[in-house]
Amino acid sequence: MDWSQVLILGVFAATIATVIVNKIDSTATALVGVVAMIWIGNMTETEAFLLVDWNVMAILVGIWVLASYFGKTGIPGWLSLQALRLSGGRPGLLVVILSLLAGLISIFVDNVVTILMMAPVALPLARALRIDATRIVLMIGFSANFMGTALLLGDLPPQMLHSVSGIEFGGFIWQHGRPSSFPILMVTFAVTLAFMYFYRFRRTAKPAAVMNAQIEGHIPDPLFAAIAAVMLVLTILGMAFREALDVKLGFIAMTGAVAMVLVVEMLGNRLKAPSFEEIFQALDWRAVFFYIALFALVGGLEKTHVLALLAGELKPLFSENLALGATLLYWITIPIVGLVEHDAYILTFLYTIRDLGVDGIPTWPLWWMLVWSGTLGSNLTIAGAPALYVALSIGEKEQGRKVSLREFLSWSVPFTLVASLVCYVLGMLIWVLPSIS
Repeated sequence: MDWSQVLILGVFAATIATVIVNKIDSTATALVGVVAMIWIGNMTETEAFLLVDWNVMAILVGIWVLASYFGKTGIPGWLSLQALRLSGGRPGLLVVILSLLAGLISIFVDNVVTILMMAPVALPLARALRIDATRIVLMIGFSANFMGTALLLGDLPPQMLHSVSGIEFGGFIWQHGRPSSFPILMVTFAVTLAFMYFYRFRRTAKPAAVMNAQIEGHIPDPLFAAIAAVMLVLTILGMAFREALDVKLGFIAMTGAVAMVLVVEMLGNRLKAPSFEEIFQALDWRAVFFYIALFALVGGLEKTHVLALLAGELKPLFSENLALGATLLYWITIPIVGLVEHDAYILTFLYTIRDLGVDGIPTWPLWWMLVWSGTLGSNLTIAGAPALYVALSIGEKEQGRKVSLREFLSWSVPFTLVASLVCYVLGMLIWVLPSIS
């Protein structure tokens, strides 16, 4: 690497480290990092603007608006009561149920959307049962981030894999005569949740105290609740069938948000609903600007070709020993995507693996090991998966306190390591080893 690459890498590393430590406001830190890259000359202010995925920003704001209305309907409290009853009064099992639901939803829906849908369900329970809200919301965030690669619809990595390899929806369930992403991740998810239950949640509180908790399950205005729920479901369905509609996800999300605002404002006093001003002010604009800055930061790093240099160094390993190459790719990816937003990293290596196929190297075992480790490893920190920043922000706002790095890692590290280990064993047994001639 030349001096300019080292300098930019240093700025990026310092910025991400400060974000991870979480002692200074993460949004301010990320914006400072972008400004530093611009003044150094790595990119212009125009290039920084264009590096931002504004389609994702539209998704974020649009769904936040819909989720904010949904959170005011009383439906989350009602769902909380049903989850409480299903758990049999055991708070640890309740957390597992909410996490499982979040993971299943994220198969079809963006992980940020899933967190925004599930947080209003979890927070009333946390308040009533006096459970640490941050831990519950973080588990929802980990779970939502976990299952996005199970099918083609849930997250960006499987969509990038489709673009590079041409894989279709069914290939994520069964491919080349063997189970692929959906069944392997479902087994991994079940084992991970079971581990977290016995490791952390089994003794969360006494069942008797839970059963005596008073949770409001009343829906004040059924008409408003029905409108909010229908708008949210229609928007999610529109996003799930985005290819058939042939429009951007952000446009679908913003259309749903605008339609929701118009209906509520037109019906006026007939609904017991918050005003648009209340919804607008309640949005977490810090998180929006954090996303904007993170896209620019990762784009600035990508312009230096540092990630491409890393891919070039690993390339000979795949041709000499596929099992060793797949193992190194998997376990090197996990800590990297814990610090670097995983989408750019995954895309770089998808093309590298595609080029390896020209030399006769089996590509699918490597592609699967890449997207699985790239997804699971991103749960290590909020820098790897910005969706976790949303979850962390919700939890900190609810609790009224900052979460230290040590506390965050005490949850993220065991979750990520167990999930990564289980998925690695399954991936090697089902995909890598059978591909070695």
